[in-house]
Amino acid sequence: MAIAELIAFILYFAVVIYIGIHFFLKSRKSGSEKDYFLGGREMSGPVAALSAGASDMSAWVLMGLPGAIYVAGLGQVWISVGLIIGTILAWVFVAPRLRTFSIKADDSITIPQFLTNRFKSKNKILQIVCAIVFIIAYTVYAASSISACGDLFVTVFNLDSKLVPMIVATLIIVAYTFLGGFNAVCWTDFFQGLLMLAALMIVPIVTMVIINTKGFDPVSAVNIPATYYNFLSSGKFDSTSMIDILSGLSWGFGYFGMPHILIRYMSIKSRKEMNRSRVIGSCWTFLIITAATFVGIFGRKYLGEMLADNGTQSMVFIQMVRRIFPALISGILLSAILSASMSTADSQLLASSSAFASDVYKPVIRKKASDKEMLWAGRIVVIIIAVAALFIAINPNSGGIMSLVSNAWGFFGAAFGPAIILALYWKRFNYAGAVSGILAGFVVDALWLYAVPSEALGGWGALYELFPGFIIGLVVSVVVTLCTKAPAKEVTDLFDQSVEFTKNEK
Repeated sequence: MAIAELIAFILYFAVVIYIGIHFFLKSRKSGSEKDYFLGGREMSGPVAALSAGASDMSAWVLMGLPGAIYVAGLGQVWISVGLIIGTILAWVFVAPRLRTFSIKADDSITIPQFLTNRFKSKNKILQIVCAIVFIIAYTVYAASSISACGDLFVTVFNLDSKLVPMIVATLIIVAYTFLGGFNAVCWTDFFQGLLMLAALMIVPIVTMVIINTKGFDPVSAVNIPATYYNFLSSGKFDSTSMIDILSGLSWGFGYFGMPHILIRYMSIKSRKEMNRSRVIGSCWTFLIITAATFVGIFGRKYLGEMLADNGTQSMVFIQMVRRIFPALISGILLSAILSASMSTADSQLLASSSAFASDVYKPVIRKKASDKEMLWAGRIVVIIIAVAALFIAINPNSGGIMSLVSNAWGFFGAAFGPAIILALYWKRFNYAGAVSGILAGFVVDALWLYAVPSEALGGWGALYELFPGFIIGLVVSVVVTLCTKAPAKEVTDLFDQSVEFTKNEK
């Protein structure tokens, strides 16, 4: 069985490497910084939509989320609700304006660059601070994807260690990101998004049919808690349920500040394609999240308590696929986990490298750097971050997939979410407010995560750190802006021009 699954994995790896080589050869004709880091702003609607979705939904959507619902029930579904709401709001209110604003703001190709150019500032502090946060947080984020690849191979091939598969996965991710840049990442994400959707739709449907077949016998004893199907995790409307609801819904804040998703919006080539992206991206996320939820629910009925008490609940999707489908088909479906892991990791590596090359290397280290030099600086950073992420993933104390993802998601959402929203919708917003808000959101998020015990504040210390981080970041941004000098006329003129361009673009 493992041999057939291995063949499916090898074929999958061959496809993504081919895409990287194809775009590397294509990019040699132009080789510009904007082509490598933003695809020349020529992304079509479907590719941008599925790339944004696939880079967002890492392996946690096939492992972490189904595992949480498998164990605890529908009380954990609020994360899904938050993500669906956040996706739709980001596509409707952030994507169109960010795309046109970034063009008007000196054709910005990174988020730090956009925030700096939005205020017509010569000060590079914001770019440098943002780039440093990117590199640190994305290294942790990428580690979760690499770790997921290791878990998959250890489970499927019964290996003693996940070191070798993690190294192989890292090398492949680096290879096609290094070679093809943004185009390669987006096109691999496009196919990976289709594979993820197919796998997550097929598995719960087939499982439901099996469960409802006469004579069905679950793998192990089925003991479903009384509150399993209750959307209130404690079974009643108390502080525990409120904390879970607010924590889950606050995941939606992350979309407003997630750089590797935001640059997908910036890469779309026209308003027409933006409208297509909005519909496709929102529908894709809804289907993915809903299907992942049903994987957890049907997994509990099919597998019983097999994974409930031994800390292996994240393996629910893998176990279901391997028990239900023939070897080659299971290999193809399990490749969806590779897709989810790699589509997120490649985006994170590219976003980190573009931030370093465009926001640190050129403005600070080598002001006269050529496009070719910038590309190679970015590619070298891809390798460095990938190696660092691999070492984090190897560390047995680094935390699980869900933990690593939630930490990085919180950092980005709290730090950059308020700044992006205010930059796009508040004419009075200024540079000082942006810098202060980013720092405040990041610091509060980190302090809540590492210094506030979950039992503190009457149990409210367990609240997902993104919620207080985002709120404090937003408040600080507004207060500092109102207490400091209003932006210059050229800054407000840029805002007006960008708004008008967004309204009138065909």
